Amino acid sequence: LPGTLQATRALMVASILLGLVGMFVAVTGMKCMKCMEDDQVKKMRMAVFGGVIFIISGLAALVATSWYGNRVARAFYDPFTPVNTRFEFGSALFIGWAASSLAILGGSFLCCSCPRRETSYPPTRGYPKNASSTGKDYV
Repeated sequence: LPGTLQATRALMVASILLGLVGMFVAVTGMKCMKCMEDDQVKKMRMAVFGGVIFIISGLAALVATSWYGNRVARAFYDPFTPVNTRFEFGSALFIGWAASSLAILGGSFLCCSCPRRETSYPPTRGYPKNASSTGKDYV
């Protein structure tokens, strides 16, 4: 196989493996999991780290899919390529582009859950007390 095809395959395999690692890391950082329940800041940082891994995985898939799509387009418009051996964009390219964009989008959503520096929230204010009622309540 040509070197470019082997490189795109390696990028897709790396993207799949990074996606699996990112999934395990992001699941560890989810609020509904019992793991690392005592420190919420570290738990949220794990979710952000999983999001970064998802973004890297999506970029690897996007590079591999676009690189192969460019190769197909150049071969299609090459006048020296015989007509019976020309390839067109198939469903696998479109699925690869959609999967990489969804991985980047999901990773960016996970990165948006970045923890604040402080863990305490400002004190809540109660409702203001009404003046003493005169017995006439107007509706």
